[in-house]
Amino acid sequence: MELMGRMASGNGSSVTEFVLLGLTQQPELQLPLFLLFLGIYVVSMLGNLGLMALIGLNPHLHTPMYYFLFNLSFTDFCYSSVITPQMLVSFVKQNIITYGECMAQLFFFAFFVINECFILTSMAYDRYVAICKPLLYRVTMSHQVCLMLIVGGYMIGFTGAMAHTACMLRLNFCDSNVINHYMCDIPPLLKLSCTSTTLNELVVFIVVGVSIIVPNLTIFISYSLILFNIFLIRSTKGRSKALSTCSSHIIAVSLFFGSAAFMYFKSSPTGSEDEDKVSTVFYTIVGPMMNPFIYSFRNKDVQMALNKTLKKKMLP
Repeated sequence: MELMGRMASGNGSSVTEFVLLGLTQQPELQLPLFLLFLGIYVVSMLGNLGLMALIGLNPHLHTPMYYFLFNLSFTDFCYSSVITPQMLVSFVKQNIITYGECMAQLFFFAFFVINECFILTSMAYDRYVAICKPLLYRVTMSHQVCLMLIVGGYMIGFTGAMAHTACMLRLNFCDSNVINHYMCDIPPLLKLSCTSTTLNELVVFIVVGVSIIVPNLTIFISYSLILFNIFLIRSTKGRSKALSTCSSHIIAVSLFFGSAAFMYFKSSPTGSEDEDKVSTVFYTIVGPMMNPFIYSFRNKDVQMALNKTLKKKMLP
């Protein structure tokens, strides 16, 4: 934090703290929205922690699919915790955040969001191998391959977050310090800069492009091949099971990538701030709450593991 503060002073910025306006400025909506998002946050935390515990405690869930699911829940838990508590503060009082805290929030948010992009991509590849190359599944999705995919996602996330944060630290903030958002995200911060943001916009285009276009292209190719192979399955039950697995992932991918693409791929950073905040809510707050349900609680293996775990706890 002190390092970031010194860097702010060194580059001529006179802003030492920011004011986060939050999701809305309408007084009559503050309490209802506080209770709503507090409930979402609690459900998200319990759902993701519960799923991680369930996968860890049940050996038959120690497969590539649930290995990725464990890491997805961990990522959702972390980046939801980076964003939601700060958002809740805005509903009850003026939300003041220091320059260093703002940059730290930006870094961890970017890190976990980029990482989630590549976890979702790894999950799509896992489903492709399971459905299209079932005989080679254990060899193709070995422990080493799964570990490489996860570590690679974290490394790309770290690199992208460092690029975003380093470029933000070079900017001067010398006029307004009021951020019309509930978090320190890139677009609202760029609007407050009193120096050129050309380099920042280029980095956003490159990093977000790599984090969205490459995963989306991989997911699209994977599911094109998956659907082709599903239609070749003669068993109605087998076809239905495969489609059910795919539909859950497609819903989550559409929610996450759709709202993120809308947020970052606009032609100008001067678009509607209300639209920005609403689209951000979907992939920062709603998505982490929904993922444990759409991925897991519709899954029979998870339901069986949950029943066994509960029976063990209830039996003396």
